[in-house]
Amino acid sequence: MDDLILRYAGEHTSPEPEVLRLLNRETHLKTAWPQMLSGHLQGRILAMISKLLKPEAILEIGTFTGYSALCLAEGLPEHGHLHTIEANPEFEDTIRHWIARAGYEEKIHLHVGDAVKLLPGLLARYRFSLAFLDADKQGYPEYYRLLRKGLPSGAFILADNVLWDGKVVPETRHQDPETLGIRIFNQMVSDDPGVEQVILPVRDGLSLIRIL
Repeated sequence: MDDLILRYAGEHTSPEPEVLRLLNRETHLKTAWPQMLSGHLQGRILAMISKLLKPEAILEIGTFTGYSALCLAEGLPEHGHLHTIEANPEFEDTIRHWIARAGYEEKIHLHVGDAVKLLPGLLARYRFSLAFLDADKQGYPEYYRLLRKGLPSGAFILADNVLWDGKVVPETRHQDPETLGIRIFNQMVSDDPGVEQVILPVRDGLSLIRIL
């Protein structure tokens, strides 16, 4: 039933722009972890949130092949910009190719390296009003600490994979580093009096967090 519902939801959601459809296909054909892609339904959610907020500056942690960055960029105003961080240099050429193909060379800025090292400088230089977190899961708690220090009141954080295929539920007894990282992150957000949040059970779980 879950697969049927997801298919139905996808069929009744606005289609991907053609460049995203092609990127989606190439990611599935040429990468070992195509499930890391945001995909059609979640991509349209990211684009819709970005269009609602119209952020001047967006920060993304975890680019993969660039699909989510292109979705988020749809909501940028004329002079807006998006900074995205990818740890794996093997994806750099692919990301730059699709940024150019989508016509976002002037709006999307790729940074390749360790997000923990890059974030302080970016957060000090730019006033981001939207951040999307979709990187290594054991790193989520540290990324959240840095984002909370550097993002202004009213900013939004979107965090992907917060349900982690159901492994976050304590009864499952999963103790791998990725699951523990997500559990710690979810608890940090839940215990933070400076934010309000809701977890959307879309795909692998999308957390929507607003800084008060």
